[in-house]
Amino acid sequence: MELVEVIVVVVGAAALGVVLWSHLKPEGRKLPPGPSPLPIFGNIFQLTGPNTCESFANLSKKYGPVMSLRLGSLFTVVISSPEMAKEVLTNTDFLERPLMQAVHAHDHAQFSIAFLPVTTPKWKQLRRICQEQMFASRILEKSQPLRHQKLQELIDHVQKCCDAGRAVTIRDAAFATTLNLMSVTMFSADATELDSSVTAELRELMAGVVTVLGTPNFADFFPILKYLDPQGVRRKAHFHYGKMFDHIKSRMAERVELKKANPNHLKHDDFLEKILDISLRRDYELTIQDITHLLVDLYVAGSESTVMSIEWIMSELMLHPQSLAKLKAELRSVMGERKMIQESEDISRLPFLNAVIKETLRLHPPGPLLFPRQNTNDVELNGYFIPKGTQILVNEWAIGRDPSVWPNPESFVPERFLDKNIDYKGQDPQLVPFGSGRRICLGIPIAHRMVHSTVAALIHNFEWKFAPDGSEYNRELFSGPALRREVPLNLIPLNPSF
Repeated sequence: MELVEVIVVVVGAAALGVVLWSHLKPEGRKLPPGPSPLPIFGNIFQLTGPNTCESFANLSKKYGPVMSLRLGSLFTVVISSPEMAKEVLTNTDFLERPLMQAVHAHDHAQFSIAFLPVTTPKWKQLRRICQEQMFASRILEKSQPLRHQKLQELIDHVQKCCDAGRAVTIRDAAFATTLNLMSVTMFSADATELDSSVTAELRELMAGVVTVLGTPNFADFFPILKYLDPQGVRRKAHFHYGKMFDHIKSRMAERVELKKANPNHLKHDDFLEKILDISLRRDYELTIQDITHLLVDLYVAGSESTVMSIEWIMSELMLHPQSLAKLKAELRSVMGERKMIQESEDISRLPFLNAVIKETLRLHPPGPLLFPRQNTNDVELNGYFIPKGTQILVNEWAIGRDPSVWPNPESFVPERFLDKNIDYKGQDPQLVPFGSGRRICLGIPIAHRMVHSTVAALIHNFEWKFAPDGSEYNRELFSGPALRREVPLNLIPLNPSF
């Protein structure tokens, strides 16, 4: 479409949205306070700028922890306090997701565990399968040798860089390691190789999926525009998701053909084998489409958040040498000459490593605005009326930097967690980077192990210094729903001094 046509359509749709909102706005009901909306567009332009979360946080200082915005015809409430976050994340009135245009690509919204209504049998089946066959403690304990194998490959790669005096791009190394672990767990095969061009291609593909999911989209604010797709968001989503589905389908096709050609073949001990067997059971109703969409969800979510967390942890440690030295001493006392930790035994013996990870997640949550929620009925929250169909955003970035919750919130101080029994697994509302309640991220158990193990291996086996490329520059970049470093972290590894 030509620019003028787009503007005309947007303005027309906006005007229609205003008319509809004026008719639907409840009379005599107290809505949450918020900034005055502009005619037609509402508060859309307050989503612009490099840090939407910071803009929301500044507004919440004036309007409070339950703040309303009008984004075109979409009524939105932003939550900025632990108490209200707990209410929203655990209250059954706020369990559903608003279906953005991007997630309709390849009909993903109809199959995705992230977007299916929690009351549907399909959602319950998929969640149960993940909990029992992928993330159960017995499964993770059994698969620890696989993680050790991938970590050894990472250590070998870093050692080669060390011997050659080459820098390591932490983001790429962590991505290849994490993706291969997910791939081996699901398909019994690596997805890429460390230091391979395929790694960069897959990373760009997954980053594209994450970015497009969080791109502010006029078609979401003015539904009449959904068929026009004026910003091309749905087209981009179709492309990125399509590539991901092609990748997953090729893996599945190989296995299905193998099972058809040789029904008595030696079964793989991986997630794909288990879920294909489950799909044949009468007590489950799983199609190949269900399985494909689930594997895409696990592949993307399981890699992106873990990689971003590892990069931020390494970045903060490099910028705070006292914390780095303290962590190295703790690792040395627990690991000795071992190159890797034993997860079930060592993680609980590494309180400062735990504190470093929590402090990093507080400052740099992988999803600074938690995935949106939506209420399916009119409800009341903190004395305010929340109309049915409201989009609810929890500003986790703001909660993590709230001085009334965290003393000296802008500083990296892992010690704050040493005398506090606070975790990030959904029970403590002041630290919920992976959500809480029934919609909590299913992959926390494996991410918990992977982040601890990877950071421990990198810090214990090598000394590090910044590459001379300015990567010590530590500015945050909000890319869709994700929080990344603006400049990838490049570090030069050195042999340890002990």
